[in-house]
Amino acid sequence: MTEAFVFKMTDRAGAQALKYLEGVSEEARTQMPAGYSNNLHWQLGHILTVADRVVNGLSGRQPVYPDTYTTFFGPGTKPADWQGEPPAWDELVANLQSLPQRFREEYEGKFDEGLANKENFAKAETLGDLLWLNAGHMQHHGGFINALARTVRN
Repeated sequence: MTEAFVFKMTDRAGAQALKYLEGVSEEARTQMPAGYSNNLHWQLGHILTVADRVVNGLSGRQPVYPDTYTTFFGPGTKPADWQGEPPAWDELVANLQSLPQRFREEYEGKFDEGLANKENFAKAETLGDLLWLNAGHMQHHGGFINALARTVRN
């Protein structure tokens, strides 16, 4: 796996997720059809939250997004438990649009950098491992976004 490949995968995963979200109505963004425990708003925020907390957190860097992202979109959260207003849809879209380039600018040439915490859930040892893990996570949730967007449109 090369840096270029991981960055391409991150670019592609972000672009696909955003494509699936195009034209989804404001009402549809918050629908939770039968069989789903979350909605498109949560999925979008979750991709960003995990990217930030996994890549930045496990590498010893400060998170970019405020703690409210974790409150609303962290693993194990769901919209049914939200108290208050989550970060705005447009903010999340803008952050996903800029994420691949931000990662490229911040992490290019640093893939072999060791982690502050090697005792992590993924057993990742380098920053490159985290970025590869994140690209896969983005693709995984892109699939959920695709399925959920199709469901709420029909």
